[in-house]
Amino acid sequence: MAEAETNTIINDKDDQETVPKIITFLSSLLQRVAESNDHCRLFQSQKISVFHGLTRPTISIKSYLERIFKYANCSPSCFVVAYVYLDRFVQMQPSLPINSYNVHRLLITSVLVSAKFMDDMYYNNAYYAKVGGISTVEMNLLEVDFLFGLGFQLNVAPTTFHTYCTFLQREMCMQIQSPLQQLLPQPSFNIGRPLKIHCCFNEDESSHHHQLA
Repeated sequence: MAEAETNTIINDKDDQETVPKIITFLSSLLQRVAESNDHCRLFQSQKISVFHGLTRPTISIKSYLERIFKYANCSPSCFVVAYVYLDRFVQMQPSLPINSYNVHRLLITSVLVSAKFMDDMYYNNAYYAKVGGISTVEMNLLEVDFLFGLGFQLNVAPTTFHTYCTFLQREMCMQIQSPLQQLLPQPSFNIGRPLKIHCCFNEDESSHHHQLA
């Protein structure tokens, strides 16, 4: 059953019949996290990093993810692994919660690192920089900062991969719930402090362009 759910998340297409559902689900999840942390930002000091832009990018998270999917030509599984990396990053860097000012740079960097780790063939940093609307120098800097932020913990166990797919499946269910149901407390979020993408897991790790501001 877990295998079937994973294949559904990765291979099923949205209404446009071109983009895997994972893009829709992940963008929806990140949008909620970014907006919530934008609100927290008004009351809590948050560290500024190389991932932060001076202003919010005009391109939406969903459009940005669709752009990455269209031009990066990485496997859909890379987006699940990028999701894992993003969650690890915010767990290990609690002073750098995902918000509207850094989510785009975090996304292009996490997909780049995921593609290099997962796929046999991938584009170089200069190409990803063009896709992401940033300079090659900045792309190189973001990659190094992201890797150190992760502590170079790039391996993703199969059980971890399936668990994150399950959370994306839940995102699909939330999208079809009534507005009232969506207001119910969700274990993926912890309002009142820097938000993680969802709860931490105990992993078995042994096994042109829209220019960003």
